[in-house]
Amino acid sequence: MSTHASQAFTLARNPFGKLLLSFADGTQHEGVVPVRAFPISAPDRGIALVSTDGKELVWIAQLADLDAAARQLVAEELGSREFMPQIQRIRSVSGFTTPSVWEVDTDRGPTAFTLKGEEDIRRLAAPMLLIADSHGVQYLIRDFAALDRPSRKLLDRFL
Repeated sequence: MSTHASQAFTLARNPFGKLLLSFADGTQHEGVVPVRAFPISAPDRGIALVSTDGKELVWIAQLADLDAAARQLVAEELGSREFMPQIQRIRSVSGFTTPSVWEVDTDRGPTAFTLKGEEDIRRLAAPMLLIADSHGVQYLIRDFAALDRPSRKLLDRFL
C-alpha cells in the first residue's frame, strides 16, 4: 500500500517508543521507519515512511508538508538513526600517507579518526565531500571551499 502525504494519516509513539502510523480508514502500522531519499543533498525532501518489512507506506515530498507534531516525530526518529558529523575544521593529520589519524572539529565537537586510504574520501555533488573512517563512520564536508585555509591545504594533499 503506497500513499502520499496528502492522504490522511497520523503519527504517534506507542508505549515502547516505536512510531505508529495510522490511516483515516483505521489501518495501523507499528514500528515504521522514516528513510531519506537524498540524506545529504536534500535532507528535508523525499522521505518515505517504511514498514518493518521494508514496504513504503507513505511518501512525504517535503518535511514541511507535515504538521508540527508529525514533523517533530519524524525528525527525532531520523536523528536517532543517522549519525553523520560535519567537519568544520581539520586541526591535524598524522601523515600524508595512509593510514593516517585526523584530528578534526565537527558540528558535534572535536574528534579523531583513522583514514585507511585516499579512496575513503568521496566527492559528492560539488562542493561536498564524504570521508569514511576506519570504523565506517561517515563525516561530511558540506563545502570544501568554506573550510579555513589550513584545513583546505591538509585536505588537498589527499584529493
